[in-house]
Amino acid sequence: MTDETVLWPGASGKKYRYWVHSLNTTFKDSAGNYIYAKRTASGKWTPVYIGETENLANRLPNHEKLPCVHRNGGTHIHAHTSGGQLERRREESDLLANFDPPCNRE
Repeated sequence: MTDETVLWPGASGKKYRYWVHSLNTTFKDSAGNYIYAKRTASGKWTPVYIGETENLANRLPNHEKLPCVHRNGGTHIHAHTSGGQLERRREESDLLANFDPPCNRE
């Protein structure tokens, strides 16, 4: 894990803190939200795919959207553990309402 964090804003104005990880990071068995992301030319992060899962360790290593993530320049996983499924889905929906990641459209 790195010490770098990013505050991702939802459409509601709420900001969610995510830890930045390399794509090959091994995660613990924890529920959480995640964002496959890349840096823009100006150095800002942009989402390529936004999701939530009951188990980061099982979901991320062979994610079905990885080919899309790679095609769209994704270089990192931003992730954090979080509470129940309803909370995770609300956060995911809030972020998706603010961003239009290409791999969430495919």
